[in-house]
Amino acid sequence: MAATSAAPRFAARALACRRGERLVFRELEFALGAAGALVLTGPNGSGKSSLLRVLAGLTPPVAGELTWEGRSIAEDPAQHRARLRFIGHLDAVKPALTLREWLAFWAGLAGAERAAVGAALARFRLEGRAELPCRVLSAGQRRRLSLARLLLRPAPLWLLDEPATGLDDDSMADLLALIAEHRAAGGMVVLSTHQPLALPGAAALALERFAPRRAP
Repeated sequence: MAATSAAPRFAARALACRRGERLVFRELEFALGAAGALVLTGPNGSGKSSLLRVLAGLTPPVAGELTWEGRSIAEDPAQHRARLRFIGHLDAVKPALTLREWLAFWAGLAGAERAAVGAALARFRLEGRAELPCRVLSAGQRRRLSLARLLLRPAPLWLLDEPATGLDDDSMADLLALIAEHRAAGGMVVLSTHQPLALPGAAALALERFAPRRAP
């Protein structure tokens, strides 16, 4: 089991996930405390993205349980969704919208103040492009715009699927600083990555350890 030193706040017990006809992982467990970080590693197809979707409540596990402060998240799925921010591997940016319009849409869904949109764009150094259509953005800029959603309204749990993809060194530093601030305030983060990330005190979870055993 991967764990943090703080008392568990978000935990998984004996989780199993199926994608189509294939069992992706089984008997997966972890415990994450306030200010904790969990880094998911493993080859393509090992289930990193699938696990993040399970943790977000978007895909139900086929076995096991997720708990928040000791209570199953299944008791109140809406409350669980409200306590997290999920940034998937695909950015879902709408090409015809301006950066400000796209982020304002997400701000509305999160119940955030409109002023948060400008602050989020500035934090990821996108304010100069705020009125441009998203279709002109590079891959790295699109990723920064997606990550800006994290700043619209506070949430204790961040779930990030390959957040560093397409980022240059400066943008990587922005991301790591933002995660550090989130954790310093007691927030938690679970992220997948194919590259080393400087996350002090983070626990690691290698998904291949939980792959179903094949019959000889």
